[in-house]
Amino acid sequence: LILATGGLGPTHDDISKKIIAEYFNSGFVHSPEVMGHIKTMFAKRNIKMSKVNDEQALVPEKAKIITNPVGTAPGMLFEKEGKKCFVLPGVPYEMRIICEETIFPMLQNSDRFYAQKSIKTTGVAESILFEKLGDIAKLEKLAKLAFLPKPTGVELRISVHDADRAAGQKKLAQAQEMIENKVGQYIFAYDNETLEDIIARLLTESGRTIAVAESCTGGLLANKLTNVSGSSAYFERGVVTYSNQAKMSLLGVPENTLETHGAVSAETAEAMAAGIRRLAGTDFGVSTTGIAGPTGGTTEKPVGLVYIGFADSTRTFSKRFVFSRDRLTNKERTVQAVLNILRKEL
Repeated sequence: LILATGGLGPTHDDISKKIIAEYFNSGFVHSPEVMGHIKTMFAKRNIKMSKVNDEQALVPEKAKIITNPVGTAPGMLFEKEGKKCFVLPGVPYEMRIICEETIFPMLQNSDRFYAQKSIKTTGVAESILFEKLGDIAKLEKLAKLAFLPKPTGVELRISVHDADRAAGQKKLAQAQEMIENKVGQYIFAYDNETLEDIIARLLTESGRTIAVAESCTGGLLANKLTNVSGSSAYFERGVVTYSNQAKMSLLGVPENTLETHGAVSAETAEAMAAGIRRLAGTDFGVSTTGIAGPTGGTTEKPVGLVYIGFADSTRTFSKRFVFSRDRLTNKERTVQAVLNILRKEL
């Protein structure tokens, strides 16, 4: 089995189709189906189709064409001597959807069993996870384990190969259960599910609403919360109150709080969360304020210092974090921390 990606576009540097067709001694034919699909894609986007896109309707006559539902370059399947060669677009989301909708189901018909499970954790270091899991060799008698650390958390990926499907599925389930028993408190999702997906489900199921007030994250939290379809059911509004004046005039943060404790403080974070909740009339209000960096830090308040505020009908509190010196990483980690606090509260 060969999977090749990239080089199927209409420009001069897209040479994969030509080279692979040469390898399989295949000529080219014009595909009315592919041409129709390309025209439909351009019409939907209300864009005039370029002449160069005609090239994408020329397909190798020895290839089976695989529809690309989200792009103009079709995938191709060549078969020779019992071997399969898939040639796919290199644009990641195009390649992913073709794999998920067409190729993976085709490969699952194989006699051998292969599967992966991603177990997502947050709020814990890779080294601590490793220690808490204990005897890794015992776990790996069931499944291979990989640690995949990211700024927002550590993904534990377990993989199983087995000649027998039922036995493979059992091993995967046992490995997952072993991990959950030891580090379950840090797990928030599986596979492609995100923290914002979890928050969306919990808020929707409970019929509760949220509003956010951001400083150091600059709107990233609102962006994450609204990445989920149907978010209008629970997300009421978000404001970016970057300056002290904005914090006072929009959220009602007392001037004395800012003068005494500073914009980056537990007191300000709590006043921001309570202020946005009061302004929006929502069940929850959350806030972010911090020093994203790389400049602006002091000995008392270093770069990476962040306060997250939370307010509901019964209480208001804040949590303090110190992240890294990288600005964008700090924003991502702050948003992840907010979402994890929300998950726990919900």
